[in-house]
Amino acid sequence: MRSAPLHRLAWIMSVLCVMTLLPATPAGADNPIVQTIYTADPAPLVHNGRVYLYTGHDEDGSTYFTMRDWRVYSSADMANWTDHGSPMSLATFAWADANAWAGHVTHRNGRFYWYVPVRNRATGGMAIGVAVGDSPTGPFRDALNRPLVENNEIDPNVLVDDDGQAYLYWGNPRLAYVRLNSDMVSYSGGINYVQLTAAGFGARSGNPGRPTLYEEGPWVYKRNGLYYNVFAAECCSEFIAYSTAPSATGPWTYRGTVMPRQGGSFTNHAGIIDYAGGSYFFYHNGALPGGGGYTRSVAVEKFTYNADGTIPTINMTTAGPPQVGTLDPFVRQEAETIAWSSGVETEASSEGGVNVGFIENGDHIKVKGVAFGSGATAFTARAASGTAGGRIELRLGGPTGTLVGTCTVNGTGGWQNWTTVTCPVSGATGTRDLYLRFTGGSGYLLNLDWWRFTGGGDGGGNLLANGTMEDGTTGWTSSGGTLSSATDVAHGGSRSLLNSGRTSAWQGPHQNVTARLTNGRSYTTEVWVRSQSGTPSAKATLALTANGTTSYLQLTPAQTVGTGGWTRLTGTATVSWTGTLTNASFYVETAAGTDGLYVDDASFR
Repeated sequence: MRSAPLHRLAWIMSVLCVMTLLPATPAGADNPIVQTIYTADPAPLVHNGRVYLYTGHDEDGSTYFTMRDWRVYSSADMANWTDHGSPMSLATFAWADANAWAGHVTHRNGRFYWYVPVRNRATGGMAIGVAVGDSPTGPFRDALNRPLVENNEIDPNVLVDDDGQAYLYWGNPRLAYVRLNSDMVSYSGGINYVQLTAAGFGARSGNPGRPTLYEEGPWVYKRNGLYYNVFAAECCSEFIAYSTAPSATGPWTYRGTVMPRQGGSFTNHAGIIDYAGGSYFFYHNGALPGGGGYTRSVAVEKFTYNADGTIPTINMTTAGPPQVGTLDPFVRQEAETIAWSSGVETEASSEGGVNVGFIENGDHIKVKGVAFGSGATAFTARAASGTAGGRIELRLGGPTGTLVGTCTVNGTGGWQNWTTVTCPVSGATGTRDLYLRFTGGSGYLLNLDWWRFTGGGDGGGNLLANGTMEDGTTGWTSSGGTLSSATDVAHGGSRSLLNSGRTSAWQGPHQNVTARLTNGRSYTTEVWVRSQSGTPSAKATLALTANGTTSYLQLTPAQTVGTGGWTRLTGTATVSWTGTLTNASFYVETAAGTDGLYVDDASFR
């Protein structure tokens, strides 16, 4: 995010005509990663095995940095991004009156702290505020009801060092930092200013008032004992450069360019994370239709550090990074989980969260890498329409690709009057890109909240209800303790299932699957578990009772440890019984101990 003084704006505008533009709607594009609005200033955070992306929001048609709220997106596969809406805006800070600019979120003490630059109504200058939330998707509230620190500069970034000391960096035109206290909402000592030297931050020519390349947007992090400061360099237009240091406070050594000047925006803003064994570089450009220096869009690239720890040169692409894994269509998927879209927007849903809306004839949504396996037989969606409705065409490979099903949505009497529709599906097999293409008359057709596919008799569908835990505790019961829906911890989506207050190891969440089993068939299970403290010794079991005799099939011979303390339990078993099956239950327990147990993303097929 740039806070350009007024006397520089004329020159900034003069460089727009020479910027390199990416294609507005490239074929097969997945970058920029949000197409429903303009987003800027990415701040990625990895939490509990999921990437949360915090962005600013450029208003449509902006001719300055007109920004009033912040947005949150998340992904488990770096291809399909779920829109969580706006959990924080200028209204969150009663003392601020403008400029919801580039912020940064960090997790500590079981809470999420969002540091943002806003204009202080009382002074007219830019100040750093901090909001706090109990979930990565909010809501967030002002932690102080006043600025945390103020020196009329912008772009906060936080590093929590290995020794627990947290640092807040920010600044344009200077680079400042303070040492945050453990409460993350106060600091010790005064504001420290980093000496900006050519050796530390590169030499700029032709601007005696700004002798170094450092401009704004510091992103400070630690990797393999080395501290990195990735920053926007030499406005205007900006490129992304970086320096390294042996400590969080320097001395800094300039290392060179990360991303050259590209992309149709005269600013850029970096964020770097490691996730699922890869490294990812987030940035913004002006690549969407109508995009430019004040209407920007966030994109991401995967990269590999050089052997000596230096960062390679990274160029903008329209393809984006490869997908991590696949998407499961047999569990509820939010309609706002999108790899690419055309024409649609999102809005708050009366049923909670966000829905896709403002859908017109010919609009579409792409969902990447959908794993249909041996096939799907039906599609179910939650939809609403304040007009006569429309149709949802299910296509594979492209918006005009193979048609595997069509669902008709009739008028429901209101845009938030929801109904569930189902239609047959044929030919959806393997792993394919799914396109939801909307057709109908003129004007807005329908709203879409969520969808899922159902498998055929071959067991393609999940036999567990609410396997994603996004519907709270629906479908699940506990053999002991208290079962609740956890919104602060999740492997995927925004919720998990928590079984707390257990008094025996055999107690845990379970689900009756008696009516869903076929004698002699093999079934595969997958479930992610996490202990409230320590490492869970969890196992998933199928208990079958027939003719008064109970047998136990252990479905978890293999374990894979994930990030954030989550463990993936997988396995297969063939079920068989003699006589009448009176009870079959899928449940999760621990081999020992009574610690609280989180469960998420469970499937039984």
